[in-house]
Amino acid sequence: MQWNFYLSGILYGRFYEEEQEVFVSRRDAISGRWLPREPMSGETDEYFVQLCKRSLWEFFRNKEEYERMIEKGAEHEITASGEEFTKRREEAYIQRNCKAAKDLFYEDGKIYALLMSARDYTAVLVRDGCEEKTVLSRWKELYPEEPANVNFLGTFFVNTRDGEKLATDVYLPEKEGERAGKKIPAVLVRTPYGKKKGVEIYYRFVQRGYALVVQDTRGREESTGKWQPNYYEVEDGDDTLNWIAGQEWSDGQAAMTGGSYLGYVQWAAAASGNPHLKAMLSNVCAGSAFVDLPRRGGCFTSGMLAWAFAMSEQTFAADKMVRDDWDAVLDIRPLEDIPKKALGKEIPFLTEWLAHKNMDEMWRRTSWKERYAGGPVPALILSGWFDDNGMGTTEALDLVKDWPEGTWKTILGPWKHGGNTEYDLHGIYIGEDALRYDVDLQSMMWLEHFLKGVDNGIEKTPKVEYYTLGENKWKTADAWPPENGKVTRIDLKGERDSYLYDPDNPATHIIDMSENEIEVPEDYTQEEKREDFLLFTSEPFEKPVTVTGDIVAHLFVSCDCPDTDLVLRMTDVDENGKSVKLADGVICVKYRNGFEEPQYMEPGKVYEVIIRTTKISNMFLPGHRMRFTVTSSAKNFIFPNSNTKDGFNSEERQKAAVTIHQDGAYQSYVEVVM
Repeated sequence: MQWNFYLSGILYGRFYEEEQEVFVSRRDAISGRWLPREPMSGETDEYFVQLCKRSLWEFFRNKEEYERMIEKGAEHEITASGEEFTKRREEAYIQRNCKAAKDLFYEDGKIYALLMSARDYTAVLVRDGCEEKTVLSRWKELYPEEPANVNFLGTFFVNTRDGEKLATDVYLPEKEGERAGKKIPAVLVRTPYGKKKGVEIYYRFVQRGYALVVQDTRGREESTGKWQPNYYEVEDGDDTLNWIAGQEWSDGQAAMTGGSYLGYVQWAAAASGNPHLKAMLSNVCAGSAFVDLPRRGGCFTSGMLAWAFAMSEQTFAADKMVRDDWDAVLDIRPLEDIPKKALGKEIPFLTEWLAHKNMDEMWRRTSWKERYAGGPVPALILSGWFDDNGMGTTEALDLVKDWPEGTWKTILGPWKHGGNTEYDLHGIYIGEDALRYDVDLQSMMWLEHFLKGVDNGIEKTPKVEYYTLGENKWKTADAWPPENGKVTRIDLKGERDSYLYDPDNPATHIIDMSENEIEVPEDYTQEEKREDFLLFTSEPFEKPVTVTGDIVAHLFVSCDCPDTDLVLRMTDVDENGKSVKLADGVICVKYRNGFEEPQYMEPGKVYEVIIRTTKISNMFLPGHRMRFTVTSSAKNFIFPNSNTKDGFNSEERQKAAVTIHQDGAYQSYVEVVM
């Protein structure tokens, strides 16, 4: 039996089941030739793991067991190897509680396709002849031509305006016949993680007729200069786009793609106003420092330390994120000593960040939102409710909301920063339809329309596609937040209005630091029993209530210390009292009126503090309750505030008595879109 492996609609491998052995033939993207058949091995499996993040060898070894499960018709099954599956309707079994789910599509008791979604693409392993039953039918309809071969043109060094050299790899489609001699648009990827690492994932753009330009950002890998995250990206992006437009193969147009830091650099390049940038595929993009990371709300995000450790050398070192002593590391003071004591060396950019306590010119230079000087650049924006750079996407949505019709679109899923890959986030089930198989298809259509003028209708599709938790359903809207929502005020009324916060005993933001995911949903039931939490909980709902958008809290606060932090969370409390975090927001109170200059509190005075949270769409089911919690710490997320004027970076600490007022002119409240 033959199986075919596709990535974004392009055939990369053929698998042959023969008795007890599996053979494979790979298509070489460079030459276009099919390599000789060979027995499946760890080496060949690793090639496909790089493309789809799953082991196909494991699939073939377990296929018989999977089909026995299907034949049995169980609603829920755990296999002999410990894999967990749930039946979805009568079409598929979806893999549960794993970071990269396999969706087994079946018919008449036999598997005909394995669908594997990722942050911005989908891989399909399908029985030969069954392609039309999957998303591949849509790919074939839109892209019937054979994919081009990939030609590596070489490594070039782009000169920046201040004399640095950015190492840049260029890949071109092999051109024959009509395509020979034609100038083409480019897809640019700017990365601090190594331009050669996983580059095969981007071959799909070359094979669809684009030049692929992959660049090491300044100070990374082969590029010269100082590595200072975010600081040079507006100018370096602008210089790179101009370089691309000047190449003999270029038609003067470029798009950009990538996620996280690779999303940030897209908006930075757009902020320059460069005329050659015609489209963006913005995925989980990072935002400005005091709205997103590393200074969200004026606090200092300890949750990004794993990333900072991995970026401490010129080459990305993922192993430095994984530690079993994070609790001890986070307690080191002053903060400048953390790298020296935990890694044995300084991290220069972290030292630089700590030297700039308030919003100043250094931080402003890193804000693409504040520096945005260009016009609209058609942007397809992807993110998730639990994306730890979600506030970067919030900034992007704030920016584009008044752009002309058809120049922006967003897909917001129930995903964390890692994206569209799993059905269970830290034990919280997000629904059987949580994953998408068409993100790469929509992305390619976006490029085709805006760089090649193809009339495929993508610009006429709904501006917003979003997923409502609880209801577990995808929806569409023409605005964000959805146009049919109404801003509703909810007064915060609780049994207590004050607490004592001790920075030597901070509350926990429940994450795995080594996972490098800061915003995951979690069960906060036990954490909320702490004395330094205030709980504001609704009565059980009699009918479903849906909240979609971000939450804006207006807290009236008094404190006996000059400063403290406020952490607001929204949770969904089920019939059994389990309280699951949906959204959160933080602020260092001395920055309540702006991040440029601290304004300290005086005992006995009441101050209004406004907090904007991450985005969410959640249906509170009958019997569930809506809860807002307020506390002053979130270890693993932000470094504890010392409650002194020195804030998060002080060896001197004091306890703070905090009151959240709930009466008269000082009635604290939240605004939600319902």
